[in-house]
Amino acid sequence: MNVLVTGSGGQLGTDIVPILLDTGFSITGLPSKALDITDEAKTLEAVLSVKPKVIINCAAYTAVDKAEIEKEKAFKVNRDGARNLAGAAKKAGAFIVHVSTDFVFDGLKATPYAETDVTHPLGVYGESKLAGEAAVQESGARYAIVRTSWLYGHTGNNFVKTIIRLATEKDSIRVVYDQTGSPTWTKELAKALKAFALAEAKGNSIEGIYHFSNEGVASWYDFAVMIIEEARLCGAPIKCGKVEPILTSGYPTPAKRPPYSVLDKEKIKKALGIAIPHWRASLGAMMTELYGGKRA
Repeated sequence: MNVLVTGSGGQLGTDIVPILLDTGFSITGLPSKALDITDEAKTLEAVLSVKPKVIINCAAYTAVDKAEIEKEKAFKVNRDGARNLAGAAKKAGAFIVHVSTDFVFDGLKATPYAETDVTHPLGVYGESKLAGEAAVQESGARYAIVRTSWLYGHTGNNFVKTIIRLATEKDSIRVVYDQTGSPTWTKELAKALKAFALAEAKGNSIEGIYHFSNEGVASWYDFAVMIIEEARLCGAPIKCGKVEPILTSGYPTPAKRPPYSVLDKEKIKKALGIAIPHWRASLGAMMTELYGGKRA
């Protein structure tokens, strides 16, 4: 079975391609520099050339704050690119797995968000990703949309790498404590996306919207404290001796963030028969890998 991964050079894409290799499938990874999904003709040409049975779309515009001033660019990638790829999937008879985000919600709920909950994005990034979801659904292609949250991994810019950098440079740092979610290692999400490909290969019915994140709940403050602890255990030259919790109002950003974005994962666990690790376990595993297996 042929599997095409778009955005394979990004934070998530670089994890999923190696994870798919042991399936026995033929894997084609196309980074954004090799395939610009905003180009409809080239996207169709690439898809028809690969002839995939499954397309996993990891290509996205993810600069949450910059999106507020680059709305056209965000929508071009997250909406139009998704439409182009899903349209190509339809013509090729492929099943498309499209990655979306917790930012489609406003965060005003007090219990984990289910797939059926009303969406209400607070900023351009969330709006563009929600528009991308609609484009995939309207394409006529068979699809799974997988919303996730608080992604971090070995590559790209993310919260974990930022906190490590700051903690090696500063005596103290300030981190927001009134935003709550579930940190998610890209490798765990990649395993879930692999499960969709395996299910499709077996002919299982897996169409629809799903939520995936690591188990457990944390504030950004909680997450930062654990990152620093793990970095110390792995031998990082940590200078920071104090993490100060602050309110969102004390750290204004161009884009509003949902104050609560915990996702209900019962649907995906039942559909794919997967177990999901707690975020602390995944963070520890990721940090151990990052530091070459060193751990106190």
